[in-house]
Amino acid sequence: MAKRKQSGKSKAGRLRIVAGNWRSRLLDIANVEGLRPTSERIRETLFNWLAPNLTGSRCLDLYAGTGALGLEALSRGSASAVFVEQDPVALQQLRKNVELLGANNAEIVSSDALAYLRNAPAVPFDIIFLDPPYAGNLLGETCRLLVDTRQLAPGALIYLEDERSRGEPDIPRGWTVLKEKTAGNVRYLLAKAGEDD
Repeated sequence: MAKRKQSGKSKAGRLRIVAGNWRSRLLDIANVEGLRPTSERIRETLFNWLAPNLTGSRCLDLYAGTGALGLEALSRGSASAVFVEQDPVALQQLRKNVELLGANNAEIVSSDALAYLRNAPAVPFDIIFLDPPYAGNLLGETCRLLVDTRQLAPGALIYLEDERSRGEPDIPRGWTVLKEKTAGNVRYLLAKAGEDD
């Protein structure tokens, strides 16, 4: 699903990969209302948090939008990433960007994020990126489905991003918040799933 934020219009623009094999590569952003990549500043902080766990990891960019998070992970050494997006314009641009980078370890799925979780085979992910549309208030249900559908490797790391005004998301029992920050109107955190999830 494209990341539609509550306020502001999206402008077609460019996304810069911060570090790794594709460092400083510029990628086009689809002209979809409300679509925007997670900011470079937030991505830099997040990937500093994730650095010890990236190499060889299997990632899920569930509300992919621009694919900024999954592409950054691949650039920095993740073994593979699945991108789930339902907006056709965002999907088309994501496919172009993956092709431009030659990211053969990227899989793009055209689907609603929650439907994907309900129907995907349980092939557990090590790192999951969750930046759903703010207006949908989807983080709680998405986290519950990740656990219920066995999509989490033991001790998986889950990135959650939401509006700052909404407060801390309702995460499943057994998850631990490792890091948390705010930037402008954005609250973002890194959680670790329990070993039995």
